[in-house]
Amino acid sequence: MKKTVPLILATFISANCAASQEDIFELSFEELLDVNITLATKTKETSTSVPSSITVFNQQHIQLLGVANVYELMNFVPGMQSTRGDWVGAVPKEHARGIYLDSGNVLVMLNGQRLNESSFGKASVYTPFIPVEVVERVEFIRGPGSALYGSNAFLGVMNIVTRKNDNIVMAAIGDRGMYQGATSIHQAFESGLEFSANASLYRDDGDKYFEAGVKDPVDGRFLEIELKWQNWRFAVHNTETRLDEFINLSGESKENEYTSRNLGMQLEFENEISDSLSNKTKLEFIKHDIKSSGQIATAEQLGLEHGLFVGPRWQSRDLTLNSEFIYDHSESLNIILGGEYSWEEQSRADVYTNYYDPVRQEVIPAEEFYLGGLEVINNYAPFTSLKQDFDSYAAYVQAKYIFNDKVTVFAGARFDDVLDIDKKLSPRLAVIYQLNPVHTFKLQYGESFRVPVSNELNSNDEVTQGNPNLKAEYVKTTELVWHIQDKNWQVDLVVFDNELEDFINLIPVDEAQTRFTFDNVFETSMQGIEFSGTLHISDNAWLSSTFTQYIDLPFNPSYKKFGSLVFNFKSGQFQYSVNGLWRDGITVIPFELPDDPDFSPYRQASHWLFGATVSWQLDDKQGVALQIQNVFDKETDAFDPRRYDGRVPQKGRQLRMRYTYQF
Repeated sequence: MKKTVPLILATFISANCAASQEDIFELSFEELLDVNITLATKTKETSTSVPSSITVFNQQHIQLLGVANVYELMNFVPGMQSTRGDWVGAVPKEHARGIYLDSGNVLVMLNGQRLNESSFGKASVYTPFIPVEVVERVEFIRGPGSALYGSNAFLGVMNIVTRKNDNIVMAAIGDRGMYQGATSIHQAFESGLEFSANASLYRDDGDKYFEAGVKDPVDGRFLEIELKWQNWRFAVHNTETRLDEFINLSGESKENEYTSRNLGMQLEFENEISDSLSNKTKLEFIKHDIKSSGQIATAEQLGLEHGLFVGPRWQSRDLTLNSEFIYDHSESLNIILGGEYSWEEQSRADVYTNYYDPVRQEVIPAEEFYLGGLEVINNYAPFTSLKQDFDSYAAYVQAKYIFNDKVTVFAGARFDDVLDIDKKLSPRLAVIYQLNPVHTFKLQYGESFRVPVSNELNSNDEVTQGNPNLKAEYVKTTELVWHIQDKNWQVDLVVFDNELEDFINLIPVDEAQTRFTFDNVFETSMQGIEFSGTLHISDNAWLSSTFTQYIDLPFNPSYKKFGSLVFNFKSGQFQYSVNGLWRDGITVIPFELPDDPDFSPYRQASHWLFGATVSWQLDDKQGVALQIQNVFDKETDAFDPRRYDGRVPQKGRQLRMRYTYQF
């Protein structure tokens, strides 16, 4: 994978400027530690008082890391990793606390609205690219979150909070034809109405892979509009992503196609009933669309003029009504009581293919059934069973009680009834003991679950075969946390134990592993240690690091040890940041080696991936930054069980020059 790094020049012309806003071009040590998070409890907590293992990135920190897609932030979170894998397109795949599966074990939310859906379960299938330029902060819960958020909050939660109060424009160009433009706008009117909007366009022609020179282009678009007036809030977002070529349904081809769209709306009303009682009610709607086709067999394998391409043209919809009451009984006692109804539906289940027999209503690779190119076949009979409704009801409660200045207890539970599938109670308990201003200890217990989705229950295609007898998988998690925070440093050490039950995994249907089904295959445990630390070296420099070590082998081959290191230094108007990601090696030897002399088992040696950012603040309104990911153009492969040899090439060097202007 050879690349040429071209000369990069970014220019941008802007109009009149208004008052200067919060500086976005630098990040101090104090700002790095100034964390307030509501995701874990729905109450405002700090890193000391929060009863969960959490990681938070603000916009300055994100820009210094030099990532383009919010999923890449997982690589700087203890217990999590994100790699490019194979599914319907080469989408981000999460590794969470030793579990590496396709089933959506991390709940992803955009401004509190869930992006996981009912057909595939994974947020990244329908929204694989969310640009960091529109993001204010990203919050992670490491561990269970079902006690508040229900299904999919299984091994973690990621909440993406977009910009709300900025007036800013950004332009960037980079190697391999990369260009991007983004803007955030906020306006407050005398009537009390507030308007904010975020927009981004990202394009990358991609690099070349494999002998055929298949590329991995990215075309991502994001638009969000929000209106706030008195106690009301209305927001709508729309995303569209194209990931053509590269790998799709295990086959690499220049003719692979992938397009996903996501349309979401939120209507929210907050009411202060009294000084101690408030209510928040939300009505949310989201629609997911995908049109994707991957090469299942080459023309040479079929003995035909054209290869076989198949994929989903699916749509799913979700309507959710949530209402919760927050009661501040006293300074010591806070209670949250909520209820939720959700209606989910896979409303479309068509096939996108280039071969079809209209008489038998089947995809049959034969010359007489060639369609002349890819076409959508509506009402595709084998997919009829996928059109399924998922109605669910839930009720949850959480209590926070401060016994004294040293001991705080959180207790809660959520009951979910997913009609005709399963019912689950997800309890939660956390005890926080602050020994002194520096040392805090936390003992946390929680249970989470994930309901099987329509693809796991009812699929019937060339790649997967559903299992209608699946039941929800769940996990019981115990965590011991030691939080240390002094003036110049902060450390979190987490020891966790996950007891996994009724876990769903892919099971090969044939010896060639070309078709899979799903089953509740096992019960197991996973233990590990997570470390994160930040050190204030001087007024101009800080260092942060993470490290994860699993005691047990990960489920599905994944990294048993990994970590990150970030060094930041400020000198005058310049800020320099260098980061490194370290991953342990992986070797996968099949139980039965294929009868293929060219086959070689998957092996990826342990390795470092380095990134760097240099920011120059031109004045109080504008700045430029040079961002490089994978500085040394390291060639690596992630393991994916769907691939014949397990190999999915990861991205090489990426270089961008950004210009930012506040107005």
